[in-house]
Amino acid sequence: MFGKRKKADGAAARLRGLAFFEGFSDHDLERVAELAEDVEAESGALLIDQGRVGTECYVIEVGYAGVYVGDEHVATLGPGSMVGEMALVEHTPRSASVVAETPVRLLAFDTRSFKELLREMPIAEERVNALLAARLRARSAAD
Repeated sequence: MFGKRKKADGAAARLRGLAFFEGFSDHDLERVAELAEDVEAESGALLIDQGRVGTECYVIEVGYAGVYVGDEHVATLGPGSMVGEMALVEHTPRSASVVAETPVRLLAFDTRSFKELLREMPIAEERVNALLAARLRARSAAD
């Protein structure tokens, strides 16, 4: 499914330009890098499988991924976008599938590191809450 996986060494400098991490201090970015793993995947890789239990979420660093509900393409996400967080916050199965549309480099957060990120950094918690609210509004509008 995924290619190389390694500790996100030196990620702080790379993260500075990503929308999700805008406004984070240098100290916060260093901590994010400690909590995350770098993951690379080729075009076509299934990053998130709808209906499965979620154990990781990702921030897209490089590349683009398509979001699918069933067979319907609902969005394309690029650098700075977080995916997979709903399943970790709500403790529910994945609500959509995410497929790499190009080769991608992701920052992966397992459940433990994601919870630490939210606990230690109020700005991250605010971003995730805003993201969840927007996705829930979109889901309600689609129903």
